Amino acid sequence: MRNLTSDWRINSSLLGYRQCSKLALVKKPKLGQNFLVDDAARHSIVDALGDVSGRTVIEIGPGHGAITEILAGRVRRLIAIELDRALAAELRFRFRDQPQVEVVEADVLEVDFGALVPPGETADVVGNLPYYITSEILLRLFAAGAEGLLARAVLMVQREVADRLAAAPGVRDYGLLSATAQMNARVETLFTLPPTAFSPPPDVFSTVLRMEFAPRFCELGVDAAGFEALLKACFAQKRKTLANNLRAAGYSPQEIQAAWPAEVPSQARAESIALEPMAELYRALARIPKS
Repeated sequence: MRNLTSDWRINSSLLGYRQCSKLALVKKPKLGQNFLVDDAARHSIVDALGDVSGRTVIEIGPGHGAITEILAGRVRRLIAIELDRALAAELRFRFRDQPQVEVVEADVLEVDFGALVPPGETADVVGNLPYYITSEILLRLFAAGAEGLLARAVLMVQREVADRLAAAPGVRDYGLLSATAQMNARVETLFTLPPTAFSPPPDVFSTVLRMEFAPRFCELGVDAAGFEALLKACFAQKRKTLANNLRAAGYSPQEIQAAWPAEVPSQARAESIALEPMAELYRALARIPKS
């Protein structure tokens, strides 16, 4: 992963963006907003989406339009979802002469992605996710990806969250969020941004990552809802072994022993187990007759 902390520089020759950056500096932030004010960063984020000339792109939390401005000239259709009423009005005025840009004033957690994506098509997503609802937004995106509505996402999240999303089994950061993400998408970390890339500067570093939505439920022969419920049970208490977490979830020692994958040590914890043996465990438990 590249760390571009020392590489980001604002290109002040871009008048429109400079004005946008000034707005970010003077506007009192609400709703946990940290506005991107780094020119190199915003271009790198849009570039990471690839060729979007024939695609619909959904932007989450466009703020003052730092990324919106670049996307507007590259996409077939851009839907910017902004909760802040004043910012939504600002964006509508700014892009009033660009019919390919639609500003939706709404909470992304309540948006129906199916209503935004044309039938038979998929959309891409870009956004700087608010730290306090990152997990909730990701779950919404995973669900939309599983429905075949989304193809790719380029997202900015807190660096620690990105580490968890991309973590492999057996490392400290691997947990329920890692397993859930990797059941739904291929996750790739791209680069990290310092607090100075934002206004106001947050207290944390941010990482930009790319997700290619590719649900693995069919590949691994598991039911999505049932497998996700099992994952939650397996990771319920990280200090407990997998077997103890399963017992706490209501499985008997006999059921656990009958379903236990041969390659998994008896004292293993969930964070050490890859998705394939976890799916094997789920399938075996599902075959056990209910008493």
